[in-house]
Amino acid sequence: MRRMMGLGAAGIAMLMVASSVWAQQPQKVNVRGTIEAVDGTVLSTKSRDGTVMKVKLADNASVRGVVKMALADVKVGSYVGVATMPQPDGSLKALEVLIFPDAMRGVAEGHRPWDLQPTSQMTNANVEVMVAGKDGQELSLKYKDGEKKIIVPPDVPVVTFVPGDKGELKPGAKIVIIGATKLEDGTVEAAGVNVGRNGIMPPM
Repeated sequence: MRRMMGLGAAGIAMLMVASSVWAQQPQKVNVRGTIEAVDGTVLSTKSRDGTVMKVKLADNASVRGVVKMALADVKVGSYVGVATMPQPDGSLKALEVLIFPDAMRGVAEGHRPWDLQPTSQMTNANVEVMVAGKDGQELSLKYKDGEKKIIVPPDVPVVTFVPGDKGELKPGAKIVIIGATKLEDGTVEAAGVNVGRNGIMPPM
């Protein structure tokens, strides 16, 4: 009986340790906003809701420019990331389309919740079929675990990535950071920044 109790206590202790480790896992956040100020590798960024956030860039942080494209630039075989909103009839309607460069093919492949808007979703996948529909282009996107059909209205923003540099990170620049690490003091650390060119707000 004592041995069983001891094993039970050990199990509880291990569970508590595991819970503690889980609780200490850094929170990942997406940052969308406009750079207010730059101090070395720290960006003061005003988010969509007006909150000012300090973003600490890694020494080797990458910078990608975000430039405007057209829906006609999306081809069968393109690897894209499409943010969507579910519709009452069960269909998915695009909020934006990101055409990934070939070097990024396969990045974050799949379908998942997304924080662009409440209840929005994200699908990163290959374009298998494109068909003109009454409400816009209908894309069939195929990824390793499934397939989604998405309606893309004519006015949906379409963008792609191009090589950028840290000189673009200046006050007034509009940025999106995906998967930054939120620290206990409220600042975030980022390994890369996506910055809009020609006044574009990266729509991701």
